[in-house]
Amino acid sequence: MAARRLSSLLTRSVSLSSSFRGANYGVVSGMNRFSTATAAVEEPISPPVQINYTKLLINGQFVDSASGKTFPTLDPRTGEVIAHVAEGDTEDINRAVSAARKAFDEGPWPKMPAYERARVLLRFADLVEKHSDELAALETWDNGKTYEQAAKAELPTFVRIFHYYAGWADKIHGLTVPADGAHHVQILHEPIGVAGQIIPWNFPLLMFAWKIGPALATGNTVVLKTAEQTPLTALYVAKLFHEAGLPPGVLNVISGYGPTAGAALASHMDVDKLAFTGSTDTGKIVLELAAKSNLKPVTLELGGKSPFIVCEDADIDKAVEEAHFALFFNQGQCCCAGSRTFVHERVYDEFLEKAKARALRRTVGDPFREGVEQGPQIDSEQFDKVLRYIRSGVDSNATLECGGERIGSKGFFIQPTVFSNVQDNMLIAKDEIFGPVQSILKFKDLDEVIRRANATRYGLAAGVYTKNIDTANTLSRGLRAGTVWINCFDVFDAAIPFGGYKMSGHGREKGFYSLQNYLQVKAVVTPLKNPAWL
Repeated sequence: MAARRLSSLLTRSVSLSSSFRGANYGVVSGMNRFSTATAAVEEPISPPVQINYTKLLINGQFVDSASGKTFPTLDPRTGEVIAHVAEGDTEDINRAVSAARKAFDEGPWPKMPAYERARVLLRFADLVEKHSDELAALETWDNGKTYEQAAKAELPTFVRIFHYYAGWADKIHGLTVPADGAHHVQILHEPIGVAGQIIPWNFPLLMFAWKIGPALATGNTVVLKTAEQTPLTALYVAKLFHEAGLPPGVLNVISGYGPTAGAALASHMDVDKLAFTGSTDTGKIVLELAAKSNLKPVTLELGGKSPFIVCEDADIDKAVEEAHFALFFNQGQCCCAGSRTFVHERVYDEFLEKAKARALRRTVGDPFREGVEQGPQIDSEQFDKVLRYIRSGVDSNATLECGGERIGSKGFFIQPTVFSNVQDNMLIAKDEIFGPVQSILKFKDLDEVIRRANATRYGLAAGVYTKNIDTANTLSRGLRAGTVWINCFDVFDAAIPFGGYKMSGHGREKGFYSLQNYLQVKAVVTPLKNPAWL
């Protein structure tokens, strides 16, 4: 299957042709430079979905938290409560880990023929596809991402990921290796046991798939903690998993807060492996808790400050559109967002004017409304953080070309924002903002831009726009990042590994490499008596 690109899926499936590829960049010449196409002030659309699952899933049953506590999950469009969800804590993590341990040690899942595990994953994918409309609506309601993005890009990608891992389930095998002497040597790849997984709020369903797919395909059991901001879709799809025939205890889902439920999972002595996606600072805490408990192995997919490099030979109109997508996709709430746009000095002015015009045309509003490109930020904390960074940019004497303000008085909507004359030492050029703020920097030559692009604690991804294959090769090898996209961005496929260098994390998700995170390697050595050959 060709690589699944979220942007191409969106532009083929929704009526955004005038504001995506092939746009006329001269149409905003008479507009105020700080205005934004917006529908945010309109009355919110009622989501076409019911909330059915708000309890913890432990050992195949939805149960209340041990404390009886709940917490609210909010609609980012309004800040109003969607539902109250069971608040898991240490005791609930203990119950879930106990169920997962029993399911691994005594249950059928790791002993099941791999082909049968694959069939469960495939049946689950079929059920998700059948319920994709409700899941897309629930994801939009709880997260604020556009319904078109959820329905036309993320749900198909979710299904594809489980098809991919179902295909791997019966193809995980060991080796027979020669030894110096009369011994038969087998190398076995065994499931690691109970996997603890902690997922973020920006892509709740996709992060569920990235984590759960390889863990279950390799025969493990799982305790998954959802982000407190977005617990609803994981509970829904977990119910579908059991409808597909997943045995009790194999998948347990706990909603709750990081310092309580997350910390309990990370430090649990009976969890054999941990996977975390989130901020670098929280990743350090998770790694420390894992080390101080039972030294469990940890994979981390953390923050980024990805460069997007526009070379002097680039097609500027296409580069503007790609850079716009690279930054503003998902309200800028993307770990690999192209948040440092480096533009060659010879094309800088042209690029800047067109990038500003594109940002001014970006439609912000109710994510359920057709044609809206940008919904709200996830919550008040993230909303306030983005506005603080915008103020920091202004205070640092970067030029605010457009945006910079909230939209409306309800919900967490922010104008698409573009800064020019950004310097490397400014906070907006160093820190992960995680919002709709594009910083455009100027460079002179390849050596300079490689040095500056690499001068960050992060190394998750990078984008390069050029017509010259030698330039593309020089940059792709020089940039210290886990993924380098050439003349494209955010091309995600189940088979393409994803992860970072430096403080962007450890290990890889998706693809063949993700399977290794959930397997132990065992050597079995047996003497041979009078072998016919060695």
